[in-house]
Amino acid sequence: MPVCVTEQSWVQQWPRVTKFILSACAATVAEMVTFPLDLTKTRLQIQGEAAIKQHGPGGGPQMAYRGMMGTALGIVREEGPLKLWQGATPAVYRHIVYSGVRMVTYEQFRDVLGRSEDDTFPLWKAAIGGMLAGAVGQFMASPTDLVKVQMQMEGRRRLEGKPPRVHGVYQAVLKIISEGGIRGLWAGWVPNVQRAALVNLGDLTTYDTVKHILLRNTSLQDNSLCHGLASTCSGLVAATMGTPADVIKTRIMNQPRDMNGRGVLYTSSIDCLIQSVKGEGFISLYKGFLPTWMRMAPWSMTFWLSFEQIRKTMGISSF
Repeated sequence: MPVCVTEQSWVQQWPRVTKFILSACAATVAEMVTFPLDLTKTRLQIQGEAAIKQHGPGGGPQMAYRGMMGTALGIVREEGPLKLWQGATPAVYRHIVYSGVRMVTYEQFRDVLGRSEDDTFPLWKAAIGGMLAGAVGQFMASPTDLVKVQMQMEGRRRLEGKPPRVHGVYQAVLKIISEGGIRGLWAGWVPNVQRAALVNLGDLTTYDTVKHILLRNTSLQDNSLCHGLASTCSGLVAATMGTPADVIKTRIMNQPRDMNGRGVLYTSSIDCLIQSVKGEGFISLYKGFLPTWMRMAPWSMTFWLSFEQIRKTMGISSF
């Protein structure tokens, strides 16, 4: 009983810190479960851009991988099964910052604005809150995202006979700083933040809205079934809205940089968008959509189920 009292007083004394920690724990579980799909998605999005640069649209050698399963099997066969988790460490670091900040920001935004008289949170408020929370969280976590993307591509570089750029998280951070200074850690932050705002418009806004619609208009209780249905919807909407920005973000962050830390392939997210559409067509913006959705769906479900259950265990009200 003393432990429960101490735990309860700790939760009440530092509610935002508590919610940050719980969000980070739930996100870590979800990230480790679904990380191989994130690696597959990244490889699919990167392939083809080098050939476009060297040979022009329609030229160049055939791509090494075709489709999600081909990419995943190719990684296992050529690099080993453990390489499916290459870059998982910075990915976990990223979500400790990103998910913790975005969840606390959204709840704070929702508490400040308050619900309507009928105890609903209007969709337009939820949309603004979701985009704001995603943008703030991603800006804070952008350096870890840059390290994650670069580490994910190391196995592919070795197979192409290119020298490795990094051998670990610490070395990757030092390399980025040596090439572009502290500002280099935020390379690609604009498309990064744009993507996060769109993804959270789909994820946070959809989950919060769908969950409370189900609770108000159906006989469902505030339990795992309700959370699962809401998270399924949020994963699909987030993938649909976020994939184009995700492709642009990944390409900008993965491009080589000159001595001043500027990208040598793309000058901006708009330039990357134009080059991608011109060289590979509009459909290139949805490269990796299937693995993105197949990752976001289980990620979203794992995260929300874990998050809601942890909150319940800690005596915190449902999200």
